[in-house]
Amino acid sequence: MSSYVVLGAQWGDEGKGKMTDYLAETAEVIVRFQGGNNAGHTVEVGEKQYKLHLIPSGILYKEKLNIIGNGVVVDPEALFKEMDYLGALGEDITPERLLISDRAQVIMPYHKILDELKEEARGKNDIGTTKKGIGPCYTDKVERCGIRVCDLIKPEVLKEKLQEYLEMKNTLISKVYEGKELNFDEVYEAYVKHGERIKPYVTDTSVKVYDSIKAGKKVLFEGAQGTLLDIDFGSYPYVTSSNTVAGGVCTGAGIGPTMIDGAIGIVKGYTTRVGKGPFPTELNDETGDWIREKGFEYGTTTGRSRRCGWLDLVILKTAARISGLTSFGVTKIDTLAGLEKLKVCVGYKLEDKVIDYFPASLEDLAKCEPIYEEFDGWDESIKDARTYEELPENAKIYLKRIEEFTGVNISIISVGPRRDQTMMVNSL
Repeated sequence: MSSYVVLGAQWGDEGKGKMTDYLAETAEVIVRFQGGNNAGHTVEVGEKQYKLHLIPSGILYKEKLNIIGNGVVVDPEALFKEMDYLGALGEDITPERLLISDRAQVIMPYHKILDELKEEARGKNDIGTTKKGIGPCYTDKVERCGIRVCDLIKPEVLKEKLQEYLEMKNTLISKVYEGKELNFDEVYEAYVKHGERIKPYVTDTSVKVYDSIKAGKKVLFEGAQGTLLDIDFGSYPYVTSSNTVAGGVCTGAGIGPTMIDGAIGIVKGYTTRVGKGPFPTELNDETGDWIREKGFEYGTTTGRSRRCGWLDLVILKTAARISGLTSFGVTKIDTLAGLEKLKVCVGYKLEDKVIDYFPASLEDLAKCEPIYEEFDGWDESIKDARTYEELPENAKIYLKRIEEFTGVNISIISVGPRRDQTMMVNSL
């Protein structure tokens, strides 16, 4: 591995944090390239469990450099809370271990307020946002009225921009949504202090990433959310506000596509989704409930229960195409142990035709009927398996079908939440 992307191949929650942590052992630099603290990555090391939201999952290796790239939106309060949380667990987060892009956009208090007010105003048509200000912050970025980290660390620049932008936001908050306006002095004072604390970590991370790759260092790019939450290719409008696919690395970390050697898509042995929108393989029955409880399918960030369904190979084939995936990492096949029969979706019946790609229109997706293949399950607990040969034969057949249908090899298999419950079965 020289430079690799780790991303979600479904609707998020696939186990990217665990896989990034596993792959980070052989990497030297780990880079988050999009999203914000709306992401939730859980990593277990021995008996310790770490819940990360903004800081890259490689932070648990003391000798690794972790980078928050320019494509990430940074909430200083959330960042410092996470740094303090890790510090209490014995992880001292210094500028030698963590760098933050000077071009990253800053989540301001008005972003979080507007996120909540807008979501409430949508009523039954709400998107299901985490209300952490992610969408409004990305909106300001595109509207060219955002505050960047390079502004945050310069009090006079911050003051000038905040005076202009806060007046606009307060008008929107109070006149349109009938909310309470923010006080300039309170916001400015708090964010000047945030700027002072964050300043030692700030640099042009694009240069750092480029120089690292040119020097032959192994660089790992960590994605948040999943392919079907991508702003362009996801189940719009029930998506996030950034590009979660491999192409997002170029704009979110500041390097060219020729500097990326491959991309591994992380996928659960079944499918889950949070929030609204069509879900072709959803199981609204006892099996779906069984998978949810056994797999503990509740959000790391929000605690919301996840909708559960059979594995959808149409989604994986779409993810492989969009991101040019060079391999899959499969997680949570241990959750499926105990089911007598398993199904996987190998196509959608859309009116009078069969398709093997994810449609753009949610109206079309809602009409899609999944075409299933059935497999025998496995009774054996596989949590103690450490090699591919130790897996039950039926599990191997199930995994082989993923490779056959998508044309992408499986490189890593996870049989539990801990680092040592992970096996490399093919090259990335």
